[in-house]
Amino acid sequence: MEYPVDRAKLARRTPIHPGVIFGDIVMPELRKDRTIAEIAALLGVSRATLHRVMAGNVAISVDMAVRIAKLCSGEPELWLDLQTDYETFRARKRLAKNWNESRAFAN
Repeated sequence: MEYPVDRAKLARRTPIHPGVIFGDIVMPELRKDRTIAEIAALLGVSRATLHRVMAGNVAISVDMAVRIAKLCSGEPELWLDLQTDYETFRARKRLAKNWNESRAFAN
């Protein structure tokens, strides 16, 4: 059975911050064997920095994406793509308030 996808509705949906995804999906698995302090140490960051990332208060930097990918045996591009999607959505929303979309750059 196929379910129709309303792409317009999906495009309006706010993306989830990748740090929140990391905190909600990845961390529970990591926490089965390690403490938060141990995970932070493996990532080479403080517990406070790890908390800020998981709370969505700071962006996933290139360095952090590489560290998370290495820890999870994944690819940093996944985390960077998620961060880019999140930031792009927020920028479009923020700038739409002050920017006339019909306005184009002159050549």
